[in-house]
Amino acid sequence: MAVIVAAAAPAAGAAERARWRVPPVLVVALLLVAVQVAVRAVVAGRGYFYWDDLILIGRSGTHPLLSAEFLGYDHDGHLMPGAFAVAHLSTDLAPLRWWPAAASLVLGQAIASLAVLRVLWLLLPRWAVLGPLTFFLFTPLTLPAFAWWAAGLNSLPLQAALAWVAGDAVRLVRSGERRYAVSGVAVTVLALLFFEKAVLVPFVALVTVVLALRSEGTPARSALRRGALLWQGSAVVLAVWAVAYAVLVRDRFAMPRADMVLELANHGVSWGVLPTLVGGPWRWERWNPSPPWADPPLALVVLGWLVVAAALVWSLRTRYRTGWVWVAAAGYVAASTAAMIVTRSGDETAYELARTLRYHTDSAVVLAIAAALVLAAPRRAPEAAAAPHRRIDAGTSTGHVDSATPHVGPAAPLRHRALPALAAALFIAGSLWSTATFTRAWVDNPTRAYLTNAEAALTARPAVPLLDQAVSVWVLLPVAHPHNMTGHVFAALPGHTEIGPATTELRILDDSGRLVPADLFAVRHALPGPIPGCGTLLTDRATPIPADGPLIPAEWTVQLNYFASAPGAVELRFPDGPFVRVPVDRGPGTVYARVPGGGDGLEARSGTPGTTVCVGGSPIGGVVPG
Repeated sequence: MAVIVAAAAPAAGAAERARWRVPPVLVVALLLVAVQVAVRAVVAGRGYFYWDDLILIGRSGTHPLLSAEFLGYDHDGHLMPGAFAVAHLSTDLAPLRWWPAAASLVLGQAIASLAVLRVLWLLLPRWAVLGPLTFFLFTPLTLPAFAWWAAGLNSLPLQAALAWVAGDAVRLVRSGERRYAVSGVAVTVLALLFFEKAVLVPFVALVTVVLALRSEGTPARSALRRGALLWQGSAVVLAVWAVAYAVLVRDRFAMPRADMVLELANHGVSWGVLPTLVGGPWRWERWNPSPPWADPPLALVVLGWLVVAAALVWSLRTRYRTGWVWVAAAGYVAASTAAMIVTRSGDETAYELARTLRYHTDSAVVLAIAAALVLAAPRRAPEAAAAPHRRIDAGTSTGHVDSATPHVGPAAPLRHRALPALAAALFIAGSLWSTATFTRAWVDNPTRAYLTNAEAALTARPAVPLLDQAVSVWVLLPVAHPHNMTGHVFAALPGHTEIGPATTELRILDDSGRLVPADLFAVRHALPGPIPGCGTLLTDRATPIPADGPLIPAEWTVQLNYFASAPGAVELRFPDGPFVRVPVDRGPGTVYARVPGGGDGLEARSGTPGTTVCVGGSPIGGVVPG
């Protein structure tokens, strides 16, 4: 007995060591993830706030976190309470500081990359994982959406959810354990809080399992039956979410002209997605204040098409039942293109919009999964070799190993290792060059200098009010109104000067963010009233003050020249606009007020009982640097 125990002890120890030994391929995969995250951290560190980021920050400074108006806001067709919550927490932590935003991007990228590694690990023989994983980690397809904080808050949770729920579906079908259904539904809910496109997450998971089973000759209904808990839970979630979306979000769908559809699709796929499959686009173009867009050489576009065609022919000739994998992958890219066209196109839409890549970012996850399904498919005879192939069998958590996929690990013949290694090296090199050129274009962002100068100016003299005004068009265009107003953008800035509708000292933030003296460029004048020595006497009723010509509806600035018997307030408006309360001091004075609206003149009334106010001729126009 002692001899048996003594002999068994080393065997047990070896088994225990083998159990905890990390497979070499997993070490390599994790190193690749670490390199990618490090590269993306450099990109994030060199980035800064851009466009919608300022809208998120401004709303975080003007609304409480736990309010329906904040979390349920329709942000240009997006329902994204989770993204708003992250933006609010980051702004509360460090108002108008980039590092919390950059940290959230890097953390989101790490989670998405690990989720993709997980699903590939479940679908492929071990060393074969590295091919699709390398593509996802380094493709520039995911780069523009990562660098832009507002876009990253949408796309990174979606990427993670696509991969994680597909992995949960695979585990559920293999093992039948309900925890994977619970996990998949929970992650779907979480992703929907960040991006409405997450409605596709359960469908991608279903198609992944169906195609994996189909490649083994198993009927698709097996995926429906084995994963029923996940599909049913997801259906309930999607139904509830659809009601919320219909109630909170205004419909922005439109069908553009046929020629625009074709051009946007061509720019998005041929000049956008395909070059990234071979490490492109290598070059980026940018005209501020627009984001960078891909500008690949024509040869790279042609190469992208040739590589896709060659991969298609190779997979159909060497693998069983991979045709539907290509159809599914192409369908997802087409769906992303269609979503971009019907939600973001218009008469003024530039075709370069489709080349910004952020509308196809999540396609990288789907393409990586599709590549894994192709590689995992059984090989056609007589080339089938005695090498492991992962099958999805019910009742196991690791799958069944058969002999369909050729060995691609270290023991494989040299010719089986050299070509994939060379292709991967060229792809990584091209992708890193594309990352470097993108970063160079991305840091050409006037927002950093503008915010830095404006913060210093707005906190230098907090006692002097600043007339609310639009920020520089190089930071936010007027189409973002009212989110492009100074009072909105800097609402979260601690200790800033009061920014409001009236001031006695006319100043303006110039295009560099510096506070400079300003003048009123008058286009009309409110006429003096008929009362000698007074002009127009204001009472508690609205008194018309005619102008010397009509004014179109806009945000106008009025130089109100007045005489008041005591400190108080005057209320001004255009006939079609709201009243704006303007403070006045005793005696003669001038105050500048921002009054929205238009018409043939102003209306004014005293806002303080017992205070007599006379108003003289008052210029109306726009504020310009002095």
